[in-house]
Amino acid sequence: MRTELVTEPGDPARPNEDFAAIGLPASGQGGSLVLLDGVTPPRTGTGCLHSVPWYTARLGGALTELSLSLRDMPLTEVLAAAISRTAEAHTQTCDLSHPRTPQATVVLARWSPATVEHLVLSDAALLTESPDGTVIAHLDDRLSRVPRACLASDAIADATVRNKECGFFTAAADPSVAARAVTGSLPRAEVRALAALTDGATRWVERFGEGDWTACFTAVRKEGAGALVHRVRELERADAEGGRLRLGRAKTHDDATVAYVEL
Repeated sequence: MRTELVTEPGDPARPNEDFAAIGLPASGQGGSLVLLDGVTPPRTGTGCLHSVPWYTARLGGALTELSLSLRDMPLTEVLAAAISRTAEAHTQTCDLSHPRTPQATVVLARWSPATVEHLVLSDAALLTESPDGTVIAHLDDRLSRVPRACLASDAIADATVRNKECGFFTAAADPSVAARAVTGSLPRAEVRALAALTDGATRWVERFGEGDWTACFTAVRKEGAGALVHRVRELERADAEGGRLRLGRAKTHDDATVAYVEL
């Protein structure tokens, strides 16, 4: 089995808000992949004493442990339990009802000798490759359907679409959000490898249009996860210097994380 994990902050002066882990139990029977993209908080605050990296580390650690130790628990229940555990760690000190309480997008994958299960919540991506080279992108596209005017970090309108039925969902403090995740399962024999990417890495496909998901996966498999992140950074710098404004109102650089597993 080959695994690779690369993460790079969008700004070296700011903490990386992403989290990623690959868990391989000593039994050698299966494993799990966890990838989170912390939501950068607005300037107006979150009602919480803790940072986004604190939240993603807590939630990511819980997801890694629970996905491996409770292998019969469905991934939606794993996510719900991890959110509850994380909320309990700061419910006495923080206002967890605040709409911008620390939160994150989620990719969770778990494999056994028989199946490969997956869960995706918000705009991170999970790619699976079959033995014949076919790549499937497992995505939660609800965020992409929300009007951009509603997504400014300091906009009041953001509260009307974040974790709302008409908008999109992220993992915050309410465990019921786990039921909103995109989930599925494939026979293990149909998955040769998988890769998870935060939206700082998916820019290569979704913002810059340098290739489709198959080309993206092939680049990671052949050149390595770090090479994809490097390509994204070069495109971002060229975009900023050229004044093409292809990124619109997005950050010039975002935290970028890629996790790759070859089964």
